[in-house]
Amino acid sequence: MAVKPIYAVGLDAGSRRTRMVICLLEGERIRLLGSAAVESAGWLKGRIADQQAVSDSILAALREAETAAGVSVESAVVGMGGPTLRGAASRGVVELGRLREIEQRDIHRVVDRALRRDLPEDCMVLQLFPQDFVVDDHPGHRDPRKMLAERLEINVHLVTASIQEHNSLLGAVNEAHLSVEETIFEAQAACFAAVWPEERREGVALIDIGAESTELVVYYGDSMYLASTLRVCGDHFTSDLARGLCISPADAELVKVEYGCSNSAECPEHLWVELPTLEGREPREARKRNVNMILESRASDLFGRVRSELARVGMEHALLGGIFLTGGGAKLPDLADVAEKELQCQSRFGLAVGIRDWPDTLRDPEWCTAAGLAMYSAKLKKHAERQKKEDGWIGKIMR
Repeated sequence: MAVKPIYAVGLDAGSRRTRMVICLLEGERIRLLGSAAVESAGWLKGRIADQQAVSDSILAALREAETAAGVSVESAVVGMGGPTLRGAASRGVVELGRLREIEQRDIHRVVDRALRRDLPEDCMVLQLFPQDFVVDDHPGHRDPRKMLAERLEINVHLVTASIQEHNSLLGAVNEAHLSVEETIFEAQAACFAAVWPEERREGVALIDIGAESTELVVYYGDSMYLASTLRVCGDHFTSDLARGLCISPADAELVKVEYGCSNSAECPEHLWVELPTLEGREPREARKRNVNMILESRASDLFGRVRSELARVGMEHALLGGIFLTGGGAKLPDLADVAEKELQCQSRFGLAVGIRDWPDTLRDPEWCTAAGLAMYSAKLKKHAERQKKEDGWIGKIMR
């Protein structure tokens, strides 16, 4: 009897590009079958403004990826980002009543208490990340089961999102004839793809710089310490150039891509760049150093905000694993150098690792999130497959 193939699919519905990755689960590894990237529509300032347009973009990416992979898929893990996402610390406490062994049901109870945080209206918990358990006032435990205690606590980090925005995203995916396995924070997915577990234990931060939103995650040990969204994104670099050079945002984007750099110190004074002008108008020029100074100033602003977020959780001097930059906005030349200068730790591009047959054309920070979502899908399906085997024939009878 032929074994039915298991596909792991990641969908990154971004505000500029919609990307999909289809992989095949092969034992403990996954292999790329096909991918697609199409222009996005229906987004405004990182939020869904036209659900049907977003769905059409997802459907176009799905069809292109299925054609490249030569298979048909029915579900995907979907990334969610944007300004509505927040990170918040929470704590759950359970009194066991007497000295006894901690059981699995106690773990469920204390996690449920941590989830009962008062949330604003139109706010839901997207993900929960355990940090440590506190057993009778002794912190730092990873698995307290079978320990003797009278009191159990848990420290967690919650990622919350707008209910309306989440429902709009689910609706757009469903309209594209896909079911959603799970929605996860985009920066966490990018970190899942670009950073090895041993690197996360040393303390790392990943900054996913998109066109209309920037997300940040910080890991230390085996725990997530911070999930956050930042007000500065790729479009801010473009709008700064548009104002500074008195050109349209579309022309500013062209100047940024063709001539832009976030390090002005090494740019010679005598270099000039020709600015796009309307037909029939006299051509204009600008010093390339001025272009780079505008971009460098915004880059310093971005990483200054990152530094403030790190200080909020006491991690500004604890990132031994360094900073990883992903997303389309990360490709601005010398941006990693500005990050190192502002944050005083090593910085590099985040590139997807761990997927077989991953081509050089996709070794790009923009593909990290989609790759991580597919890897997360594989993790979910591998866990479900393992659970099914553990149930065995007795489990099937008892259901």
